[in-house]
Amino acid sequence: MDSNALPPDRLNQIGVLTRREVEVRLLMPLLQALAVEFGQERILAVTRRIILDISRQQGAQLALSCGGNTLAHLAASLADWQKGDAMRFDILEQTDRRFFFNVRQCRYAEMYAALGVPELGVLLSCNRDAALIEGFNPQIRLTRTRTIMQGAEYCDFRYEQEDKINLA
Repeated sequence: MDSNALPPDRLNQIGVLTRREVEVRLLMPLLQALAVEFGQERILAVTRRIILDISRQQGAQLALSCGGNTLAHLAASLADWQKGDAMRFDILEQTDRRFFFNVRQCRYAEMYAALGVPELGVLLSCNRDAALIEGFNPQIRLTRTRTIMQGAEYCDFRYEQEDKINLA
């Protein structure tokens, strides 16, 4: 096992929304104190890098726990992000090559705003999505142009399976 790899992730049993709230309640005062000591930009850059690395590892773990890394497996995994009525979305297209949906209600954004740290929502939640899919399956690309967390009416998730490059 890679010494940098995380142990198996069983935290989704509590739901990702609850998990994120626990994380932000711990990180909020820590990041504030570190920013005073070392500067906010530096601390946020380090935090961003670490969160993205963790997200890639969690994506790989998600593929293992789902028993595969196809778009169908990804779609089935969304139940963890929905626990506790955490988000509501409309599926626009779901095929073996494309999975498009719009999140129209996001309690994640509501939670970060209620805690007075909406800017941490982007750093600690939204930024994870692209890195998570990289770890889950590097042949799937996420395109997202708007998020509720950043003030949009909805989040537009567009996952597409890329063709594998054949160098033979």
